[in-house]
Amino acid sequence: MHKENIITAGKPVAAATKALIMVHGRGASAEDILSLAKWFPVGDYALLAPQATNHTWYPQSFLAPPAQNEPWLSSALDLLKKMTGQLQQQGIAREHIYFLGFSQGACLTLEFIARNAARYGGAVAFTGGLIGDRLYPENYQGTFEGTPVFIGSSNPDFHVPVERVQASAALLQSMGADVTEKIYDNMGHTIIEDEIRLATERVFG
Repeated sequence: MHKENIITAGKPVAAATKALIMVHGRGASAEDILSLAKWFPVGDYALLAPQATNHTWYPQSFLAPPAQNEPWLSSALDLLKKMTGQLQQQGIAREHIYFLGFSQGACLTLEFIARNAARYGGAVAFTGGLIGDRLYPENYQGTFEGTPVFIGSSNPDFHVPVERVQASAALLQSMGADVTEKIYDNMGHTIIEDEIRLATERVFG
């Protein structure tokens, strides 16, 4: 399962009042996702990026039945839960904990916050949606109390159907998140400047 291998940057947790958990995509690394931080106004944040075992959070597509991604999916979700708990124990208030993920990391980020809805600082999902062959609302509980969430994706995207992005945004909205969803025509499986601008305005602004 996933070991607790967390790469850090930014301010030490003990000296920070805010923290950003950054979740890499399939085949990538914690260092990769941490490199995105320079594009956001997070200079005074503690930055934490967990490293997935074998560089993948779960083996199958995020659109597979959840059981086909176990036990890796539960292990990844448990790791994020442990990280958020440790940050709170170290003095970072839950409403000052932020999340950012790309691709598989965006899917994991959205799945985690939906299963553990609360007032967070905010969440950014670059090309991702909730996990499963369909949505499983019974897995999601709590209320976001206005937590800002940005979800950006491409139409089309080879890995992430627009319909799942839209359904995920609607479900998070129904749970009290302040969701900004932006679909870009033929963007490709990447992150573009306009997404960074919107995420900065809506989540880190």
